[in-house]
Amino acid sequence: MDTKPSAPPSRLAWLDNLRIAVTVLVVVHHAAQAYGPDDWWYVEGRPRSGALAALSALDGTFAMSLFFFVSAYFVPTSYERHGARAFLTSRLRRLGIPLVVGALTIVPGLMYTYYVHYRGYAPISFPRYFTDVYLGLGEKPAGWSGPSWPDLQFAHLWFIQNLLAYSALYLLCRQAARLLRRRRREDQNPARVPGHGALALLTVGLAAATYAVRLRYPLDSWVPFLDFLQVEPARLPLQASFFVLGAVAHRYGWPARFPARTGLIWLAGGVGGAALLFAVGPDADWFAPGGAGWRSALWSLYESGLCVALCVGLLTLFRERCAGSGRLRRELAAGSYAVYIIHLPVVVAVQFALGRDALPALVAWVLTAVLALGAAFPAAAGLRRLPGFRSVL
Repeated sequence: MDTKPSAPPSRLAWLDNLRIAVTVLVVVHHAAQAYGPDDWWYVEGRPRSGALAALSALDGTFAMSLFFFVSAYFVPTSYERHGARAFLTSRLRRLGIPLVVGALTIVPGLMYTYYVHYRGYAPISFPRYFTDVYLGLGEKPAGWSGPSWPDLQFAHLWFIQNLLAYSALYLLCRQAARLLRRRRREDQNPARVPGHGALALLTVGLAAATYAVRLRYPLDSWVPFLDFLQVEPARLPLQASFFVLGAVAHRYGWPARFPARTGLIWLAGGVGGAALLFAVGPDADWFAPGGAGWRSALWSLYESGLCVALCVGLLTLFRERCAGSGRLRRELAAGSYAVYIIHLPVVVAVQFALGRDALPALVAWVLTAVLALGAAFPAAAGLRRLPGFRSVL
């Protein structure tokens, strides 16, 4: 019997559909930030909902890890098609340009809005804010409340920044393997498809690594790695591991070979775990965002289990049930990257427009999500049709 895994197609419709879904989930997640968790956000003073706090916590367990997996799955194809130099050039164009442009336009615009509405300092012009406060070239104002000084940050573009760094590391690994004359051996020994035991070991390993990191860096603690890379160490083991798994899955053809029954069982477990989170709430006494102790260890295990279960389960579900393609879906998939880049100012603008207390939290969240999605996807499609934008977005 021939056990050689078939080469995956250059594009997989179901994986593109999953990417659309995760992009929508990111927009929905940010729409909830003003109305759910008690975290720093660009809009303050809005009504809160415990259900939206639970939704935000749930999204945080798996959404970006799944995004890294899907993004990494296409990295080997790009490298093998273009070669090392063209691959690096493509990554710098597709990731580096939006990162720099966004950090100089989208993010300072958001931070200036926050400065004007919530800092309590005397009004200043945007150019002065940009140089003195955003870039930190002026004197730090007295009583500065953060979240950091200067205001320079990458906001949601941290994902693109980290993806660029992971892509560079992937390139270095491929070049090192080439220099050492390592040969790929899929023809003789195709990697075994992970089963329940391997997924359980993965969960335990990720939980141990996550707990170890959170001894020093609890959730929502961001650090400037090498004074440039914006990283949340508390979720780094999950996200980095799923980037690696995405590249490995491509190499061994796992998405096509993975048993549907196994994936759906893990999906059921993930749905059950999500229901439990909504029942007890993310602030339950059982959990802690970091530090030593059994509560932090339990949350690390719980979050790792949800991440593995929902990522594996959703990959399986979309492969089995959401493999359709059409003009609209192709257009949405093509624009999903641009939507990720531009959606945040749209979300924040809608949250401002809805006001403070006119609507209940859940109603305001639904309106924010619907209006933001309804604006972001058409705007992304329009941007991609402008000269020069399509090669970047």
